[in-house]
Amino acid sequence: MILPLLLAGAAGFQDVSALDAAVTAFTGRPIGVEGGARSAVDARLKLAQCPTVALSWRTEMHDAVVIACASPQWRIFVPVLSVPKAAPAATAMPAVAIKQEPVIRRGDPVTIEAGSNGFSITRDGIAMADAAPGAHFPVRIDSARQPVQAVALSSGRATLPGWAE
Repeated sequence: MILPLLLAGAAGFQDVSALDAAVTAFTGRPIGVEGGARSAVDARLKLAQCPTVALSWRTEMHDAVVIACASPQWRIFVPVLSVPKAAPAATAMPAVAIKQEPVIRRGDPVTIEAGSNGFSITRDGIAMADAAPGAHFPVRIDSARQPVQAVALSSGRATLPGWAE
């Protein structure tokens, strides 16, 4: 939208009240009302006089009006009070995971089992930490220097990571 502005402010500057009137005409809403300018154009602005200004929306959301002058070249953005958006529909909170009780306690004797069709291996050790079903925990084996990582299956039973029950 292009509007001729013949009103000039003091000392050759653009009359900002004329810009306010142009924004009000462009939005169809007065200053301070939803859909209208958030506030009046700042009277301290010293814009060069413009015989014709162009007004447009800054975005498709109509969040600001752009006032532009081709000659002399300047432009300003006038924020618009947006219409309140509808609140998003309520969504259910995700279920909180319930902490499972340990099936293996620190110090319990544990049998580590691993195998598949045709073979199986078992090894006895002592649990070095508590573990719920599916949790990894260290097992001390007498003949090994380092503890072995195991996955808790049930009370006193575990398997090696990567082996199915």
